[in-house]
Amino acid sequence: MGKGTDKRSKEQPPVYTENEVAIVVDGDDKTKIVEEEEFDPWNVPDLKDDTVPWSELTGCGKVERVVLWFLKPVLLLGLLYMFICSLDFLSSAFRLLGGKAAGELFAQNELLRNPVCGLMIGVLVTVLVQSSSTSTSIVVSMVGAGILEVEQSIYIIMGSNIGTSVTNTIVSLGHSGDRNEFRRAFAGATIHDMFNWLCVIVLLPLEAASHYLFRLSTAIVDSFHFTGVGEIKLLKVITEPFTKLIVEIDKGVITDIAQNQEGAAELSLLKRYCKTGPLVLVNTTEEQVTFFSNGTYNWTITENVTTSAWKHQCQYLFAQVNLWNDTLVGVILLVAALLILCVCLACIVKLLHSILKGALAKVIKKAVHAELPTKVGKYLTGYLIIILGAGMTFLVQSSSIFTSALTPLIAIGVVNLKRAYPLTLGANIGTTTTAILAALASSGDGLVRSLQLALCHFFFNVSGIILWYPLPPLRNVPIGLAKKLGNTTAKYRWFAIVYLILMFFLLPAAIFGLSVAGWEALVGVGVPLLAFALVVVVVNILQTKRPNWLPKKLRTWDFLPLALHSLEPYDRIFTGCCKKKGAEREENEERIEIDNPGFVTEQVMESTRL
Repeated sequence: MGKGTDKRSKEQPPVYTENEVAIVVDGDDKTKIVEEEEFDPWNVPDLKDDTVPWSELTGCGKVERVVLWFLKPVLLLGLLYMFICSLDFLSSAFRLLGGKAAGELFAQNELLRNPVCGLMIGVLVTVLVQSSSTSTSIVVSMVGAGILEVEQSIYIIMGSNIGTSVTNTIVSLGHSGDRNEFRRAFAGATIHDMFNWLCVIVLLPLEAASHYLFRLSTAIVDSFHFTGVGEIKLLKVITEPFTKLIVEIDKGVITDIAQNQEGAAELSLLKRYCKTGPLVLVNTTEEQVTFFSNGTYNWTITENVTTSAWKHQCQYLFAQVNLWNDTLVGVILLVAALLILCVCLACIVKLLHSILKGALAKVIKKAVHAELPTKVGKYLTGYLIIILGAGMTFLVQSSSIFTSALTPLIAIGVVNLKRAYPLTLGANIGTTTTAILAALASSGDGLVRSLQLALCHFFFNVSGIILWYPLPPLRNVPIGLAKKLGNTTAKYRWFAIVYLILMFFLLPAAIFGLSVAGWEALVGVGVPLLAFALVVVVVNILQTKRPNWLPKKLRTWDFLPLALHSLEPYDRIFTGCCKKKGAEREENEERIEIDNPGFVTEQVMESTRL
């Protein structure tokens, strides 16, 4: 080694920027710095193709590859089927654990007259039953029965829009093992949350002041004579034969509790009697009222009459265990559903990584991110993607299933965030078409009221798209917020759990509690907090865009205690000293690699980028 090398070895190792990589050449004492493209975790990455070329394969290798070409798509479809079934099991588990509480929330008719209270009930109920379809169907049935007015129910539907995005946020947690995958997955999931919250912030006060959704839907239903079309099933035709072998939920019990039916709270949510199965003799006691009259006097006799009837006993798995209550079955089903979901998700991601390689990956990405020619065509591409998302959601009949299946594709980079946004907006539209068809399955006066509520749901989402999609500056607001959350979660992975608990449980519950206390409490606490939050947002924007407009002290938040403007103190609490030791070990390994001329390992390159 030359003198230059010896001198350099005594000095501190060089520090490179995130755009530089050190390459040390053997026999030379000079270090060359090569500029690379800046690493952007939001760009769709190129998946590595490490497969052996076809020409280099042996005969057995070629046969094996052909078999895998046919086997992998079949296996992917099977995993996707089980993934969708696990979401159904997850929904059933949450209904068993929180379905009765959800029904009791809906039974609070007086509270539902408060728009904010109705909104939070919609959020909490949808989170508890893990399905906006279930929560909206309960509301639709109550509206059809005349228990709830359409005007009251609009705010509950707005809340169900927010609550339905909890499922794909849970799915994104399955990517926490890889930092950049988790960043993209969490952003792809929370972009749905951001859009729904932004819509509610703008449109709820507008609806409360003008009732434009109610008036528009009234004008439509009064102009046409609708007739029922019966129930339509698409994806459920495929999944129900398997899911019904495990568990069946009696949704009518939740509806009865919401309608304050006597004795409904004592019933089990597990369905006991089905359309098929062995016949059993069931004794039921009903109250019978008999009227008598002799022309002068009228009187009644009330007596309990016991009747017997033959019914078909259900034969699904959990129906065989009569001693287990709803809570125990719900816990077992929840654990099993989460286990199946995580295993399927991990296998789907691995399988997609192995399938989407080389030329195939380029073709798929080009098709997904293709745009129509000409400027007008590029502008219209996003709206065609919205229609595509609506059509796909209509086929699977669930926005939760569609967005949950989309999350892994965003994580591995097949779909970028800008293309995922219109797909998510389309999912919001697609789920309303299912509600409209469900309303058309009603009859009589209930048909008109149910259909009017479903149309309110549809126009609410359309209004949100008109507000937050056509103009690029407004379009970038939910995308920017989702990216911010994705970056935060990539740095502090525990933040995802905190966000999930805060946004879908604690915040709605707190606002609901203030709403119950009355308008005075809600305004007295909510208005100062909203004003404070608005000031913080404005100062943050000015710090980034126009720092010269601010006093010197407000150009950064450094004058505040660290815990008020950084998550580092909380990160130390959650992770302890493990993160510090890991960082020190990585730094030591990096210095060792730099001091050894002749090669630079991939670990050093990755650490210099980060």
